[in-house]
Amino acid sequence: MGEDWIIVKLGEFATHEKGKKPKNQKVKKDDIFKFPYVNIEAFEKGIVETYTDGEKCNFCFEDDFLMVWDGSRSGLVGKGMNGALGSTLVRINFPGIVNDYAFYFLSSKYQEINTRAKGSGTPHVDPYLLWNYHFPICSVTEQRAIVSKIETLFSDLDKGIEDLNKAKDQLKIYRQAVLKKAFEGKLTKEWREKQTYLPTAEELLKQIKEERQKHYEQQLENWKQAVKDWEKNGKVGKKPSRTSKPSIHSDPESSDIENYEQLPNSWRWSRFGNVTYKIGDVDHKMPKIVENGLPYLSTGNLRTDGSIDFNNAKIISRTDFDSLALKIKPEKGDIIFPRYGTIGRNILIDFDREFLVSYACAIIKNIKKLMNSKYVLYYSISPVIKKEIKRYVVQTTQANIGIASIEAFVFPLCSTEEQNQIVKEIESRLSVCDQVERSIEESLEKAKALRQSILKKAFEGTLLTKTEIENCKAETDYEPASVLLERIRKEKNKNIKKLK
Repeated sequence: MGEDWIIVKLGEFATHEKGKKPKNQKVKKDDIFKFPYVNIEAFEKGIVETYTDGEKCNFCFEDDFLMVWDGSRSGLVGKGMNGALGSTLVRINFPGIVNDYAFYFLSSKYQEINTRAKGSGTPHVDPYLLWNYHFPICSVTEQRAIVSKIETLFSDLDKGIEDLNKAKDQLKIYRQAVLKKAFEGKLTKEWREKQTYLPTAEELLKQIKEERQKHYEQQLENWKQAVKDWEKNGKVGKKPSRTSKPSIHSDPESSDIENYEQLPNSWRWSRFGNVTYKIGDVDHKMPKIVENGLPYLSTGNLRTDGSIDFNNAKIISRTDFDSLALKIKPEKGDIIFPRYGTIGRNILIDFDREFLVSYACAIIKNIKKLMNSKYVLYYSISPVIKKEIKRYVVQTTQANIGIASIEAFVFPLCSTEEQNQIVKEIESRLSVCDQVERSIEESLEKAKALRQSILKKAFEGTLLTKTEIENCKAETDYEPASVLLERIRKEKNKNIKKLK
């Protein structure tokens, strides 16, 4: 820190006042209710929701700093505005100090203030922590130079962050472009041309139909045995639901696929419901929650990165689990397809574990011996499916899509061999995207750390070069920090005497 700096405790130097809720408020401004009520919404976004007549109010002004005192964002600081100060805010004033210099100082402390908030209910700023901060005072000319350098460096940093976020957006577009080409047969065009023999989609579809029938017959036998067991046990609980026959959908018509690219000759359009064992969900009645049992997931347990949060899953009894599992049970190789709210945030189950998923999600039972599960997954998050969802989705209080609609989605079918190759082509490209995205995220984290480093250096007195400091001393309005502080104290004492 420079020799021309003086350290004071924030509480001994800054003035402050907590806001309070006005006695009278109105939504519309008029000649009497003319003062904006400065709550967090007004302070942070400039949106004034109500006005007050000023009775029993504490006021704030443009020269103040406002800090969120109560709530999850306690410690957040921003520039002031004229109005009646909100009950969850505090106005802080730094007399004689360059406003932006004081603002950046408070901003540099936000993380610490917020994480060390007090209170078991609503958290609030720890006053002991805040008012005991050491506030470094330097000459006004140096304060201005520090602010200028901070803003120059932040501007460069913001430009870099903007470029990184643009790159992230471009990666999202590229990922979708890869999936689009994959299911148009374009990624495997050269591969197909090298094959001496390749089964057709028609041949595969015939095998799928036979396999679906065999699977249904086995499920039917399982159900009959479950009913016998239920009867032996005195018919305790609900009778096991009979398994349903495989749904058979008519081939897509030209109107269903007219907006999609033409498929290669060996491919064909089918329906999602025709190339899976089953697409279904569990009973819509919520089973009883217990302390010990098996996981029962909802859409909230499905993370955006494709993983599943089992730690916060609801737990149901083994009896309820076994009863519900007879209708449909998620297994390794199946796909969870959320059909309420965040529709299409699909997850491939790539592990062995017993669990169920609520009716808010469909389970796509893949025919793993004939269909590559990853091929089905990638298609289920492709641009085509997004269009299909838009076509069938029902907009109520919450967007939702029915099982029958998912079954009716068009599906580009190709041989199992080509499915395997398509998955390789997709993953070779997406793995590069993943590496680039990790690099971008690391750079964004570094940018965040660099911002804090800039502020740290600023208030340690090491941000400016020696030449820049000498230039500050050469300015006509330069005065040492000791003189500035003495002037501030005299002014403060005068104001105290006036109040008395």
